[in-house]
Amino acid sequence: MIEHAFADVNGIQLHYAHSGKGPLIMFLHGFPEYWDMWKEQLEEFGKDHLAVAPDMRGYNLSSKPAEVNKYRQKYLVEDIRQLAEFLGYKKFTLVAHDWGGAVAWIFAMFYPQYLDRLVIINAPHPTIFERELRENPAQRKASSYMLLFRSPEAESKLAADDYSWLINIAFGEILKSGVLKDADILGYKKAWSQPGALTGGLNYYRAADVEVLENPEEAIKKPAAAAMLPKIMLPTLVIWGEKDTALLTGCISGLDEYVTQLSIKRVPDASHWVVREKSFLINSLIREFIKQ
Repeated sequence: MIEHAFADVNGIQLHYAHSGKGPLIMFLHGFPEYWDMWKEQLEEFGKDHLAVAPDMRGYNLSSKPAEVNKYRQKYLVEDIRQLAEFLGYKKFTLVAHDWGGAVAWIFAMFYPQYLDRLVIINAPHPTIFERELRENPAQRKASSYMLLFRSPEAESKLAADDYSWLINIAFGEILKSGVLKDADILGYKKAWSQPGALTGGLNYYRAADVEVLENPEEAIKKPAAAAMLPKIMLPTLVIWGEKDTALLTGCISGLDEYVTQLSIKRVPDASHWVVREKSFLINSLIREFIKQ
């Protein structure tokens, strides 16, 4: 059974869904998702864990700070650390996708003592992503949507015609396959319609440094900011849907240089939304990884 609760952490309130009891396993979503993307995982891992999926700050039922700088990584990472402690844990497994994965990479670098294991799904390591944006024109083109998401008119464009543009640009790959049901789409619309929620999700993009996209010729001349980040020394599983049109497979090339205990599982017939497309496979891969 999936239950719901709230936690007052880091000066905000986070809503989270949870199931079961035992060792903590936490699931972090990205844009434009919310906790519901992990419902299959909450049901599966709630059998022998405390499985928790928060609405990240800015999303759905969680607090939505108005200031863009409140969506910088230091706040997002601290949200997760304090949520774990609120739940009574100082050691857990972290599973994350998309923007949740961006947060999880940084969490693993600076709070490795909190993690047993790390699972990343279609979310690039920041050093690799910066390299790809600098050196790979195809990745720059694939990431150009970020400029729209940072723009002042982003909310009006994405919400137009009852969010139809957002649904199509985000989920076009899986709308055709029928992976998303009518109930899923209604759930998204309800989550996006929460006051301030669309802006909250877009503020992740606005708070990010995307100079390589805005002014590539000048940015490429400067030293790579992400190159000085610490290595990740804990067991890490990366699952990658290879049909991802926004984050290309170059994002996993050379990853073992920055992650010392790395396992990569490629899913050739899945897109960015591999969690929804292949929930049984995702559960199996995480189960296998935890048992090792």
